[in-house]
Order: sequence, then C-alpha cells, then structure tokens
Amino acid sequence: MKNNKIISIIIVICIYCLPVYSQTNFGPTPTKEQLAWHDKEFYLFMHFGPNTFTDLEWGHGSEDPNVFNPTAIDCNQWARIAKASGAKGIIITAKHHDGFCLWPSKYSKHTVRESKWMNGKGDVLKMLSEACKKEGIEMGVYISPWDRNHPDYGTPKYNEVYINTIKELLTGYGKFFELWWDGANGEGPNGKKQVYDFTRFKDSALKQQPQLVIFSDIGPHVRWIGNENGIINETNWNLLDTVGFKRGEGAPANDTLNRGNYNGKNWIGAEADVSIRKGWFYHPGEDNTVKSGTTLFDLYLKSVGRGGNMLLNVPPNRMGLISPTDSVALMQFKNIRDKAFANNVFKAAKIFRTKNSIEAHLSKEVQLNTIVLKEGINKGQRVVKFEVSGGNNLEYFTKITEGTTIGHKRILTFPTQKLKYIRIKVVESKADPIITALEGYNVSGL
Repeated sequence: MKNNKIISIIIVICIYCLPVYSQTNFGPTPTKEQLAWHDKEFYLFMHFGPNTFTDLEWGHGSEDPNVFNPTAIDCNQWARIAKASGAKGIIITAKHHDGFCLWPSKYSKHTVRESKWMNGKGDVLKMLSEACKKEGIEMGVYISPWDRNHPDYGTPKYNEVYINTIKELLTGYGKFFELWWDGANGEGPNGKKQVYDFTRFKDSALKQQPQLVIFSDIGPHVRWIGNENGIINETNWNLLDTVGFKRGEGAPANDTLNRGNYNGKNWIGAEADVSIRKGWFYHPGEDNTVKSGTTLFDLYLKSVGRGGNMLLNVPPNRMGLISPTDSVALMQFKNIRDKAFANNVFKAAKIFRTKNSIEAHLSKEVQLNTIVLKEGINKGQRVVKFEVSGGNNLEYFTKITEGTTIGHKRILTFPTQKLKYIRIKVVESKADPIITALEGYNVSGL
C-alpha cells in the first residue's frame, strides 16, 4: 500500500556506500547472488560461432562445421580488452540456435570437434575460461534451448540432452556468474518444436552451480527488458510477477518487462542487452556501425543509471579477435566514464537530513549537472518518487529535476547549474526509504 505521506526517512551518506542492516526487509529482496550481480553493472556479451563466417544472424543448423575456422583466435585478447574497458565479465554464446557447440560436447555431433579448426582439438570454452581467470574477470554462458541441428530436438528425449549439455558446461569449465537463456523456440531438423522443461533445466543448473543467476524473459533471477536497444524505463522496479507467464511467446508484455511490476512478487533485476554493432554476430559489412564511446555512455546512463545492468555485445571477428574499431570504442567508453565520475563534488559537503529530505551543503558554489543516488536494496526497493532542488541561498531552493525509482543506482542528469546547496526530497515511498549514497558531478558534454 502506498504511503503518500512519508513519516520518516533513513539516510546513510557515505563515499563507500556501506550497506544498511538496521531496517527490516520490505517486500521482495535480492539474494546475495543477485546483490553481487547488481554490483557488476557492466559486462560483455560475445556472439561467436558459424554465423561469424556465414554472415547470418540465425544459422540454419545445416552449416558445414568447417566454416568455423578462426585463424588467429586469442581469448586472452578478449579478456584483456574486457578488463581494460571496466567490464566485470564475459558471457559467451556457447551454443546458439544453429546448435553448433564451441566446445567438444559429447551430446552433439555439431561441434568444434567436427571442424577443421585446430584439427578438431580446439575448445573455445576452455580457452576463454583460462583467459578470464588470468585477467581476474568472471565468465557466463549463453546456451540456446533451441537447436536447429540436433536430431532429438522436438522430442521428449531432447530435454534430457539439454540437461546433460548444461551439466557438461557447468562441471567442466569452472564457476560461471550467469546462465543466459534465449526464449526462441523454432523448429528443429525434423520440423517439430520442443516443449521445454524449464523447471528441470533450472533445477539441474542450480544443483551444479548454486551461485548462478539465470537470465530469461521471466528470470528466475534476471529479466530481459523487452528490447535489445539497451534502454530501461526511467521507472524500473526490480520486481516482477511470473505466475501464468512463460519464456518466449508467453512472456509478459515488453513494457512490463521494461518497467517491472510495482507490487511484483519476485525480485528479478533488469539486464539491458545491446550490441556495439548493428548485428549480434560479426559481419564485415557492419564495421562502420560500431557505436561511439559517447553513444555507449548514453546507453550506460539509460541502463545502469536506471537501476539495471548493461550487457554489451562485442562480437569477435573471423580471425577470432575483437576488432580494432570495437576496442577503440570500448576504451573511449571507459575514458568517458572515468572522467565523468572522477570528482564527487559532495565528498567534502556537510550532510543534513530531515524526516523526508537530505541536503548537501557546500562551502562554495560548484558546477553541477549529475546526481547519483543509491538505495539499500538489500532491504527492498522502496522509493516511488523524489525531487531534486538546489540554490545558493538556504531560504530559496529551486526545483531542478525529479525521478521515480532509484534501486541499485540512479543517475540523473540536468542542465549545468552553479549551486551551493542541494536537496533530495522523497515525495512518495512504499516504506521508510534507505538511501545509501548521494554523489554529485559536473560531467562534460551533457
């Protein structure tokens, strides 16, 4: 039930965003694994496979395995670039819809083992796992339930095949931070569609690696945002109702996935997937579509800055390398983020609070156009609406901007102001708000 009148507000302001433990939980709350996932904020997606060499986005499953032949593959390069860009990990398309496995799976005859690459002795998953460990970043896997190659697809037997395939991955390549499920469900080589047993898939995966967060339209842990543009709604609840819904065609409406449910029964955070290029797999003709660092930063503000995570696809090229243009854009993106958030002007401010607001008082006027807020989501998501005002006289504050949800992180930008005092007022909240961070920046180019 809404509390339109805020009785009290619990504010903890600190540079290091210390967690809050004093309040009781309100509504659904994230698990420790989901909290760790929220903290990652930004990581890479890598679409790689036969489609890289055939110029397709969705392979047919009938491609000759020999088309897969990355002549200079270097997963260490992938991991180095990912880490240098500030990405916390890499999720690789271990098996896309065409059914081709980037590891020599014993449950398929359409794998790297059947290709001429490395004389059939190669294993992309092993190479990437070792590279990520070396660089100190994490790894996740995308494994499509749809398989346009496997002869058992479309029969009850395939669910067992898929479970064994997942087990093979989760027991052979170390710990993963995320398991990514696509909701696509088309026909297999026999012309039939599969009835997926996602409950068994989930139970089997978590039995092998309990720390996993699993992504799909409806989670169970992380949700799709209803678009592939990398943009989350300004109102973003980490809550979602899943009863009566299914992955794929039976999922909630895209707008619901984008915003979450105000009174959702499950904590399912929003992950914004977007490609650095026009397509998801590498295509030579799309070299001129690589997004600039500035564009990527804008998407960061509209994903991470709206309480979600950013999953940026950077597809390796036909040599098996991240292309120079993609690498340059990633480094530009990193430099822009570093510069934007280098100087928190509230670091030396005096902080004052009342029952429903918090004020930052500076010793002198500063240029300001960006506010960062964080909510103590370990106790639930509470803030419904807030206002930001400021001025240079304590007796006169002018409204600057406003926002709805906060969640893990909210980044608000506005025209540059010269201010000495800033006030954040919680206008509406489900329960006593817990704000764990207030930061201010003057970001160039806004």
